Amino acid sequence: MDPFNLARPEGASVHHRAPAPSRRTLLTVTAAAAAAAVTGMSTPALAGQDRHDDRKLRRIIDRMSLEEKVGQLFVMRVYGHSATAPDQADIDANLAEIGVRTAAELVERYHVGGVIYFSWAHNTRDPQQIAALSNGIQQAALAQPTPVPALISTDQEHGIVCRVGEPATLVPGAMALGAGGSHADARRAAQIAGAELAAVGIRQNYAPVADVNVNPANPVIGVRSFGSDPAAVAGLVAAQVKGYQRAGVAATSKHFPGHGDTAVDSHYGLPTITHTRAQWSTLDAPPFRSAIAAGIDSIMTAHIVVPALDPSEDPATLSRPILTGILREELGYDGVVVTDSLGMEGVRTKYGDERVPVLALKAGVDQLLNPPKLDVAWNAVLKAVRDGELTEARLDESILRILRLKAKLGLFRNAYVTRAGVERVVGTAAHLAQADRIAEAGTTLLTNEGGFLPLSPARHGAVLVVGADPASPSGTTGPPTTTLATALTELGFTATALSTGITPTAAKIEEAVAAAAGKDVVVVGTYNVTATSPQRTLVARLVATGVPVVAIAIRNPYDIARITGQRATLAAYSWTDVELRAAARVLAGRARPRGRLPVPVQSADDPAKVLYPVGHGLSYR
Repeated sequence: MDPFNLARPEGASVHHRAPAPSRRTLLTVTAAAAAAAVTGMSTPALAGQDRHDDRKLRRIIDRMSLEEKVGQLFVMRVYGHSATAPDQADIDANLAEIGVRTAAELVERYHVGGVIYFSWAHNTRDPQQIAALSNGIQQAALAQPTPVPALISTDQEHGIVCRVGEPATLVPGAMALGAGGSHADARRAAQIAGAELAAVGIRQNYAPVADVNVNPANPVIGVRSFGSDPAAVAGLVAAQVKGYQRAGVAATSKHFPGHGDTAVDSHYGLPTITHTRAQWSTLDAPPFRSAIAAGIDSIMTAHIVVPALDPSEDPATLSRPILTGILREELGYDGVVVTDSLGMEGVRTKYGDERVPVLALKAGVDQLLNPPKLDVAWNAVLKAVRDGELTEARLDESILRILRLKAKLGLFRNAYVTRAGVERVVGTAAHLAQADRIAEAGTTLLTNEGGFLPLSPARHGAVLVVGADPASPSGTTGPPTTTLATALTELGFTATALSTGITPTAAKIEEAVAAAAGKDVVVVGTYNVTATSPQRTLVARLVATGVPVVAIAIRNPYDIARITGQRATLAAYSWTDVELRAAARVLAGRARPRGRLPVPVQSADDPAKVLYPVGHGLSYR
């Protein structure tokens, strides 16, 4: 069956098991709002979800079996490009990890309320395929005994975290937007991103990041944050919340109560934040307060310990004092709370996988995201209700929040998307042009010795591009050296690329030195340079050739504290094509550098010494 044939104008559901509830039973929104969710036009929020609407939603909940209720709480990964006919390798992966063959079987067996897309799970090959997958999942969801549309989600932060790649529009990431400093640009970037997600059926995005990156050594946040100033981050978070939600996508601020000052990656361990309660209120809380004031639809928890907020030292995801006491009661938030992935070590360190989902619900969570073993987590919640540890009323409370959100997004009226909607919205020339403009505004010129930049084809025609070529964030762009060399060639230079890697060997450094002979300039892309990184040696050896060297920090701007001798330094904040092409245009003088550092760069030898403060950024004369 063609999944696009499911896209009915009036959103009639397809089911095989039980009669669909009447339209009177399902909460509806206007046809204009449903259409707007696909086209990316401004989608008016429902007027407050009044009690009358809640009564309708409660009647849907009352029709659910206990198993269906438990399922509504889960958002799960699944392998495959199709809901019913994935590749055999994806069927095998699903059987091994979930015990089902397909996404449709996942929904049928576990009644999951949501599905999360990943590029590595082969969910996001191209926009039309994603839209068809979404329609197939919705068909399975609406075929349940109690038909309820699925809420499909992904991590499309942009910048270094992307799941949907080209030909969709890739807009600059958070720190690049922080460097641009424009609320209007941040809002527009989110609106473009949201419109394209909605067009392919993804209606919950785990963005924007609300963490304030005050620790340069943070291994997991970094450029995913808008910056180090809480007020600046708060303003940009609110702007992006409004942009996503106007496009018909639920925004999700993360990672509450704040992941910006960690030295441990919660994917692999359990970080502890040593902020006092007063420091948390000043540093970490403002962006979340701002998101709530902007009407944020969902907030994601962090797998971090904050003793000042919960002396038990439970991870925040499992902490009732943090999620209910602070987020719900103190900050007044009554929207959806979703966990970070339950497969991360940070949440699995203290308790077993069967206890984690139960404790998360007891803490105040609504959506349980991506447990490592769904059968273990699902059955644990079911058992907790049957044993009386969790009440069915507690489940109903979370399900009501989830259904309110699905209703607000118009999913009860029309859960499906169309081929035409994809063609009309995704990767349009207008969106791509705006992404380029926004990227230029964030590109930051950190140093420019003697006004060396901008380059000109007449004086610097022969260019060698070397440096790190990390895997593309989206899986569809790069490698960075090739992207930069191609962009410079298109701008009139003769540019060649040589990948030297994140940890260049002595032989590769010698190859780069030899390749620099006869060139007018060498452009080096640096990536998270450390005290012992051989990237430092690469830069030093190239500088010693006498050929002018220009460095581009393609991830963290902190690299400049560990390299010397280059004639100029740019910060691009990510190595996606949109940001690298913008950097090339700035190098060539086709765009003026306007970005300003949203984080301070401290001395590598003396962290108390600030080399480049927040707000630093040079311009061309």
